[in-house]
Amino acid sequence: MADNDTRKSGMAVDAALVRELAELLGETGLTEIEVEDGDRRIRVSRAAPVAAPAVMQAVAAAPAAVAPAAPPVAAPAAETGTPVKSPMVGTAFLSSEPGSAPFVHVGDQVKAGETLLIVEAMKVMNPIIAPTAGTIQAILVGNGDPVEYDQPLVIFA
Repeated sequence: MADNDTRKSGMAVDAALVRELAELLGETGLTEIEVEDGDRRIRVSRAAPVAAPAVMQAVAAAPAAVAPAAPPVAAPAAETGTPVKSPMVGTAFLSSEPGSAPFVHVGDQVKAGETLLIVEAMKVMNPIIAPTAGTIQAILVGNGDPVEYDQPLVIFA
């Protein structure tokens, strides 16, 4: 069976390594691990709990605002706007370099393809772009915040 898999994909899969990485995910609480060895690259991921990012945001928002006031403010923006979600696990950066102005502010008009923020993953800066033209309604992450896959980053309409 391994020969058949090698012919189809061009790469022999080390099942023991995949199992070891999956166990490491469980032990560490990570949602994704990727290893590279020459031309061979293996990524193992598991679905992140859907409620976890929302809980983290509520906890982070609590010191800045009264906890009961935070959910009503976030809920209407999410209902009326379009969320731009993170395509990966990483770290959000609102500007191109420390000390420079953010790419966008709440209320800004953006064009399709314009950079909204950057998600850094494995030392690669990945621009998160506006899928269509619109107005920024909310920025849901702070500079340097960790983000999960599929986590809403910006709301725009």
